[in-house]
Amino acid sequence: MKILILGGGQVGSTVAENLANDANDITVVDQDEVVLKQLRDRLDIQTLVGNAAHPSVLAAAGADDSDMLLALTRNDETNLVACKLAKDLFNIPTKIARVRAADYMEYGDNKALNYFSVDTSICPEQIVTDNIYQLFEYPGALQVLDFAEGRAQLVVVKALKGGLLVERPLRRIREDLPRAECRISAIYRRDRLIIPDGDTVIEQDDEVFFIASRRFIPAMLRELRKTEKPIKRVMIAGGGNIGFRLASRLENDGYEVKIIENRTPRCEWLTQNLSHTLVLNGEATDEELLEDENIDEMDVFVAITNDDEDNIMSSLLAKRLGARSVIALVNRTSYVDLLQGNRIDIVISPHLSTIGSLLAYIRRGDIEAVHPLRRGAAEAIEAVVHGNRKTSRIVSRRVDELPLPQGCYLSAVVRGEEVLMAHHDLVIESGDHLIIFVSRRRQAKQVEKLLEVKFGFL
Repeated sequence: MKILILGGGQVGSTVAENLANDANDITVVDQDEVVLKQLRDRLDIQTLVGNAAHPSVLAAAGADDSDMLLALTRNDETNLVACKLAKDLFNIPTKIARVRAADYMEYGDNKALNYFSVDTSICPEQIVTDNIYQLFEYPGALQVLDFAEGRAQLVVVKALKGGLLVERPLRRIREDLPRAECRISAIYRRDRLIIPDGDTVIEQDDEVFFIASRRFIPAMLRELRKTEKPIKRVMIAGGGNIGFRLASRLENDGYEVKIIENRTPRCEWLTQNLSHTLVLNGEATDEELLEDENIDEMDVFVAITNDDEDNIMSSLLAKRLGARSVIALVNRTSYVDLLQGNRIDIVISPHLSTIGSLLAYIRRGDIEAVHPLRRGAAEAIEAVVHGNRKTSRIVSRRVDELPLPQGCYLSAVVRGEEVLMAHHDLVIESGDHLIIFVSRRRQAKQVEKLLEVKFGFL
């Protein structure tokens, strides 16, 4: 596929890196030659210096025969103009735009983006906000992912002493939860993948991936770690787009929220636009401020400024001063492995979150969702299967007959409102939503090909 990416910043470069590895023809447009040189040095892609909203630049970048436009600059207007030009001048079939301002998506009848010929819009800030908010529902979870519009969820959690199943074989889970539909898809022990069976024993500090319908998630968490107190008090460092969205959502749901912001005009704006959140003007790395605001009583401290170092340092400081759990937003992917699970409980990578939303539109087959796992090394894919035994290699076959690549495992099937665990004798039906764990991201292409319907299916 020939893909034109506008914007070589953190989001654009991360997207380019992932798509280039999938053997796509990639061209990145940006006004910063230094950024583009760094991309060329790392990736087998083409680049062009120029303004992405200029038709001559789009033409020079190969818009005439591009299959997809990803407008991912930090400027909404540039992205929207580029999509309009891509439609009217170059007839690019698929146009996806990064849109940060909620007004474009919410004004009037919510159709403002249609006037710019945007097929799909993504808002990284909203995606990150949603991902963080999911963690508040299940204290102790490292990652919570929705499938089939939330009917099934995949949860990543570190097993700790006090969990009912820790130091016991997995088959014992039926004694504790005889009616629960749940499945442990994978275990990472000291960074080594273990595909579990009934004899597998969960050990302390294992990173466990399990999938279940929403109502069984709390019970499964109790199996893997002692029950944690519900979250009530939250302190947010950073009053930007993500900080505001998160605070607004939390206060509406009855949480006690404090937000720290160092820009006085932004503090005034936050005060006017938040109803029950205490807005503090200061630095999140100010130890005296944190102590004065009772950081030791906070259930969660969330550092989501635009500065990685400030997020890291304020999180470490908050943890040392007594915050029960700390979450840090970190843009540099290389930092994530170094930090998570050490003294920072959860590290959020905004670019990996965004990648998942984009990949769902780019992958072949009827892909509903793609979620990066293990900092992008693995994936969880939701796909809808179609056809019959003649036109599909999946439909009308038992789970144990599926020719999935080694390292790929069907975890669950969502059929209508029902969530079914992928037991060996379950027969796949047309229209089923399959949730597949892919242990190595490069195997995703094999899975996509397997899911495709053969020629002749109507």
